[in-house]
Amino acid sequence: MSENKMHGQIQIADEVVGVIAVTAALEVEGVVAGSHGKGFTEFFGKKGHTKCVKVVKDENDAVLDMEIIVKFGTKVQKIATEVQEKVKSTVETMTGLNVAVVNVSVSGVVKEVKAEEEE
Repeated sequence: MSENKMHGQIQIADEVVGVIAVTAALEVEGVVAGSHGKGFTEFFGKKGHTKCVKVVKDENDAVLDMEIIVKFGTKVQKIATEVQEKVKSTVETMTGLNVAVVNVSVSGVVKEVKAEEEE
C-alpha cells in the first residue's frame, strides 16, 4: 500500500500484510497453530511466519494466497471460509487495503495430540 498524502508517503510491506494474514488465520478455531513436526514449525514458525501466504498488491487492492493446516475431524470447507472472512476483515481493518480475494488452500490435516502423549 502506498498513499501520497499531505504529510508524505505511507508504505506497508508485503511481509507485514502476510504476518497480519497468518495471525488472523491462526485465530480461527480448527486451524492448527503448532505441531511437533519440523516442517510445520518452519511453516508457521518464526523463521518463515509468512511462508504460507503470498501477497500481490497494486495501488489499493490486495490478493492473498494462503495455505493452512487444519485439525482432523473439523469441517474443512467451513474453516476455509472462516479463514477467508477473518483474514479479509483483519487485513482491511489494519492496513486500509481493499482485499479483493483471499484464496485458501488446505495443505494438511493433523490429528490433535493430547498433552499426556507429548510428555
